[in-house]
Amino acid sequence: MRIQAAVLRERAGAFKIEDVDLADPGPGEVLVEIAGTGFCHTDLLPRIDGFMAEPPLILGHEGAGVVTATGPGVTDVAVGSSVVLSFDHCGTCPACTDGHPAYCRSFWRRNLVGRADDDGGRAQDLAGGSIGARWFGQSSFASHTVAEARNVVPVPDDVPLELLGPLACGVLTGAGSVFRVLQVARDTSTAIYGAGAVGLSAVMAAASANAEYVIAIDRHRSRLDLALELGATHVVDSTGLSVGEIASQVKKISKGGTDTALDTTGAPAVVTAGVGALRPQGTLGLVSAVAGSIELPGDALATGKTVTGILEGDAVPHELIPELIELWRRGRLPFDRLIRTYPMSDINQAEADMASGDTIKAVLIPGAIA
Repeated sequence: MRIQAAVLRERAGAFKIEDVDLADPGPGEVLVEIAGTGFCHTDLLPRIDGFMAEPPLILGHEGAGVVTATGPGVTDVAVGSSVVLSFDHCGTCPACTDGHPAYCRSFWRRNLVGRADDDGGRAQDLAGGSIGARWFGQSSFASHTVAEARNVVPVPDDVPLELLGPLACGVLTGAGSVFRVLQVARDTSTAIYGAGAVGLSAVMAAASANAEYVIAIDRHRSRLDLALELGATHVVDSTGLSVGEIASQVKKISKGGTDTALDTTGAPAVVTAGVGALRPQGTLGLVSAVAGSIELPGDALATGKTVTGILEGDAVPHELIPELIELWRRGRLPFDRLIRTYPMSDINQAEADMASGDTIKAVLIPGAIA
């Protein structure tokens, strides 16, 4: 079928809205009409020289929409179902069958290449050229997309479908890290380093878990103010502070150090501060690739501290996304406050606004009028 999509033709180039021919869904696949799709910083990885995903590509991995067709063998979702599209996974490897699909043995190939060996005809431009359309198994910067049925999460019809896409990755990562990995609980303390979409989602999750101290650390005053509105008990403006000063402030607020912490910045100095501000046996989770070497405090190992990487919140999307929607209904996870919507045609402006910090989470709406 003929669709419209935002295509990245060159790593450093602008996204271009193009007419694209999309193949029908095959066995185990569904066709989804996109209502809205989040723009995540991960969608910028193909701009890096040498990255495994090569243009031309349709990116986007926080899609939400309505199933309009199903391929052979699909039984878990029906035409007309409202769905959120999450990351791809095989469903059969030990990690998948043990409830850890984010650590699927084929995660990188399925999600970060943007193509498969056999999909030369899945998406083509009007000249017949192949366009990568398997980014995170969905490539949702488009009016329609084909996705694996196992990666599609049915959601209620009475929720704002166009806003739900970030539940597939950004919100899932922040909240999943808090709930599933760090297991933040009542009367515990946690620090969230970085108050972007993932960090603020973690703040909301920690507040909903009734943590005693929820400390947000960032350099942007507006984001710290929003963190306080979303449930942070304290904030630290890290502008101009040294590693030791950040750790000292967090330890003072939490009366000796935090039980857990989450770094969303990938900045080595911030990670070092986060470890330094942990209590003995505390755990720091990393959800972003660290841009350099981490210098751990000398007592980190001696005091039983743990640093652990976290991918996609180590969540099972079919389990956690419905939980997040229920928390939103109860006013405990107002993730919609992070969102600014843009017509899909304004995708380049959305990218610029996210890069400048003016927008926390951009959501693109196909067919919207600028």
